[in-house]
Amino acid sequence: MEWQTWVERIGESIDVLGVALMVVGLLVALGRWGRGFVRGERGSVPYRRLRGDTGRAILLGLEFLVAGDIIRTVATDPTFTEIGVLAAIVAIRSFLSFTLELEVSGRWPWQRGAEAN
Repeated sequence: MEWQTWVERIGESIDVLGVALMVVGLLVALGRWGRGFVRGERGSVPYRRLRGDTGRAILLGLEFLVAGDIIRTVATDPTFTEIGVLAAIVAIRSFLSFTLELEVSGRWPWQRGAEAN
């Protein structure tokens, strides 16, 4: 098998792993929410926990999807068109990651150090 075929398969495998992480993370988040609901938890706390867990699962999955795209594009012989498409995909996914981080934690990623002081 050729190098390019191996790289394509590795990239696709990382993509599948990213999607699987999102699905499993969502199922775990729903399970935690359901367990809390059965135990009588009501109000905004279970809802915020569900949103936070779901957001973290999506963030982790997005990281793997970006890695898969980068591997498939850069490790092969990329054209300018492929690099442009990769740049657009990474920009969109990075924007989603930043906004999800803000939604989950309530602050931008670079503001984490301020809470330690």
